[in-house]
Amino acid sequence: MTRDNTPQHYGKLSITLHWLMLALFVGVYGCIEIKGLLPRGDNMRSLFLGLHGVFGLGIFALVWLRLLGRLTPRPAITPKPPAWQTGVSHLMHLALYGLMIGTPVLAWLMLAAGGKPVPYFGFSLPAPIALDPDLAKQLKYWHELLGSTGYWLIGLHAAAGLFHHYYVGDNTLRRMLPKR
Repeated sequence: MTRDNTPQHYGKLSITLHWLMLALFVGVYGCIEIKGLLPRGDNMRSLFLGLHGVFGLGIFALVWLRLLGRLTPRPAITPKPPAWQTGVSHLMHLALYGLMIGTPVLAWLMLAAGGKPVPYFGFSLPAPIALDPDLAKQLKYWHELLGSTGYWLIGLHAAAGLFHHYYVGDNTLRRMLPKR
């Protein structure tokens, strides 16, 4: 998958997946924010909610490719950061992967428990659990809480990249930018 990684730079596929995931996150969050601004009963609310789901399923599908890519050697950060920063980085990436996997799974379970189909390009995903409106409300709470936490995780991830680039002066961010 990442055969064109070099010791100093991520390969084109890794870079493309990283920035495509960002675009999908912008879509997920943008759609749900716009939906929240529209009055109940407006047909556009359904459109934005549907797009929110499609973008979320896109994240869920692509996260598995990203995880496969993490099995391959990654370019080193130079100069090497302190061990505590590396540890925090690993925790942040674990939290981001938890977000990318957990949020769509919670949505799928929430919709199934609520008796709602999960449409995806003309077919519906099977319901993994039985109809249970009370459970659907609990799952909605957790889905929304995890989604709200995502704002912070993504913001901190971006801030760390910028901090490393502009303050520390290492290659953390440059490794993930397209080559010029």
